[in-house]
Amino acid sequence: MEGGCMWTRTLMEHFAIYFRRVLSNSFYPVLQGAIGVGSAFEGWSPREQDVVYQVLIPMTPPRGHSFHLELGTAWQRRLRNFHIRVQQECTCTSEQQGEHMLCFLHHPEEELRRHQDPSLLHTLCTGSYLDVEKTARWFYQLVRAIWPALLESHRWHLVLLPPRRSCQFKVTNGRESYRIEILFGVRQGNSDVFVSCQPRQAHASSTIWPESYAVAEMKFFRYIARQAPPDSLHLKCLQFFTHLQLGLGFSTYTIKTIVMHLLSILPASQWRRRHFVRWLMDISESLRTCVARRRLNHFIDFPLYTTKDCVRIKVVDSLSLGRETPQSLGNVWDC
Repeated sequence: MEGGCMWTRTLMEHFAIYFRRVLSNSFYPVLQGAIGVGSAFEGWSPREQDVVYQVLIPMTPPRGHSFHLELGTAWQRRLRNFHIRVQQECTCTSEQQGEHMLCFLHHPEEELRRHQDPSLLHTLCTGSYLDVEKTARWFYQLVRAIWPALLESHRWHLVLLPPRRSCQFKVTNGRESYRIEILFGVRQGNSDVFVSCQPRQAHASSTIWPESYAVAEMKFFRYIARQAPPDSLHLKCLQFFTHLQLGLGFSTYTIKTIVMHLLSILPASQWRRRHFVRWLMDISESLRTCVARRRLNHFIDFPLYTTKDCVRIKVVDSLSLGRETPQSLGNVWDC
């Protein structure tokens, strides 16, 4: 799995070179470097034979545009579901004019149609809001167009999967095969919290962008790995218990959240081989308690870090959660 992570990182670095070339003078989102997220980049997988290598590509607005994150109804605020409103900005400055760019706000529409590519509002938006499904199809087209130019295309075969809210594909060379999912989103300030394309509900609107803590969670597991002794079994416990719960109605994310809570309370030095059965029992008891209370707090939740416990304080120091993260993110099972 580590080899798959390294291969995926290298592939995305090669894609990034062409993303920059293709999009340099466009009015599509500006794509930043891909960040490995999800179970594979956290060091474990719920299904070893079916690993999905997920990467999150942060997007920033193109020239003449800005992004504004908006929470909708009270229910959407409870679920932490955002809309990304796209707004055109005045570019009537000497610097922008030096780039031969017409201002979308102050030039006649006829002149804009003749001499300039369309605004992001007219390509990837529904109304004034960035559309997840249109953006996923755009990524699909980018990957398909750029793939033949990559060195990997000489030895690997690409199979693109139908896009909906992300861009997924498989690459194989006859001996090895990797499944990769490109997620995309917008960072909240300078934090590790994003709004991303990953849905929490089965039938989310195409303009809904749920809040995502995937980058913060990946950094958390990386922090724990640095602190853990060589014989720490915290990832084995997570993987084993996840297998036990398959088919019982509990999501992988539920089990992972419980393990993250336990890891934030007790140091990884107590997750040695001799403690394996005890920790499985603790995970089971935590799950039973959450079911009884019908509540499981999100891992990225401020009350978790306001304790004087040194373990928790060190964990939060390794993450960047941003000032806009609410006091309580609520119940995982609301999602």
